[in-house]
Amino acid sequence: MGKKLACLAFCLLAVASYIAAQSGKAKDEKRTVTEVLDRTVSNMEHEFVPAAEAMPEDKFNFAPTNGEFKGVRTFGQQIKHVAAVNYELGAAILEEKPPVDIGDESGPASITTKAEILKYLNDSFAYVHKAILTVNEKNFVGTVKSPFGEGKVSRLGLATSVAWHGFDHYGQMVVYLRMNGIVPPASR
Repeated sequence: MGKKLACLAFCLLAVASYIAAQSGKAKDEKRTVTEVLDRTVSNMEHEFVPAAEAMPEDKFNFAPTNGEFKGVRTFGQQIKHVAAVNYELGAAILEEKPPVDIGDESGPASITTKAEILKYLNDSFAYVHKAILTVNEKNFVGTVKSPFGEGKVSRLGLATSVAWHGFDHYGQMVVYLRMNGIVPPASR
């Protein structure tokens, strides 16, 4: 029940964002659902990628270990996870298999260097943008197979999940950056 309520809340947020976007344009110019969703992902991407780039390569294996941080993902694993889920969400929207290995939402084990992880991340954003550009006024509430088990979900729900999921992990990355003495780019 909690996941359904969260999905409903995010869908309502997306609709509210759509309405707000409409009021911000000229009276004769309207934004489409596609534009609003793509802009939402772009906003997250423009915060997330610079944060990923800000951590030095020798700190990509950093993970806090004290207190309640025991067993959390490393900085690099956070990035690979977001990229893998981007692929998973994009593939569900497009109703196809992900074009690359997503592992168990952890990304390929073979990708380990900062350059490889950042390429995987940037490629995932290109793919998820491609998927979101297919979401429109005619199909956004139509359902597709959920990538997370049984059942069906709306394309709108999947598209909004890209941003909230990315921002969830962005918050964790900001903590990791600050624990290493790095001010996140968005805060500079």
